[in-house]
Amino acid sequence: MARFPQVMNEQVAHEFAASQQYVAIAVYYDAETLPELAAHFYRQSVEERNHAMMLVQYLLDAGHDVVTPGVEAPQTSFPDVRAPVALALEQEKRVTEQIATLAALAREENDLVGEQFLHWFLAEQREEVASMSDLLAIVERASESNILLVEDYLARNQVGDAGESASAPPAAGGAL
Repeated sequence: MARFPQVMNEQVAHEFAASQQYVAIAVYYDAETLPELAAHFYRQSVEERNHAMMLVQYLLDAGHDVVTPGVEAPQTSFPDVRAPVALALEQEKRVTEQIATLAALAREENDLVGEQFLHWFLAEQREEVASMSDLLAIVERASESNILLVEDYLARNQVGDAGESASAPPAAGGAL
């Protein structure tokens, strides 16, 4: 029996968990009166939610059962302003590994349609890891002198693609 649909459902849970973690990070930055960092992570949360719904739409289109997952509570407290971005980078690296494993499973099970579907996600994850690495470098430099420099940077520069891609798969219920 094919494991790909089951593991795809597990990935839906991972994407929702990432979305929740980004909400928690955004709330932390809001509480620290860092509105640009908060806004960035609120957007990241919506992007991860949309990724989950893209996977849901694929499962629906492919005629597979969809399991609406519960997720563990996210980390909500951090020792300093650098820690949430470092956590976000580790999360993006982990999701990249999960997507790569899922694509390898699709290939192993000769589900070429599923593998092709995941190519967009692999490219998206490359961008996510790169942009979060950049943001972490900026936060680390700025936190040595003035974290408000990150606020200024984010006010002037978009970090990441904000989930906007003409080639993105459709999200169940529509992307937000």
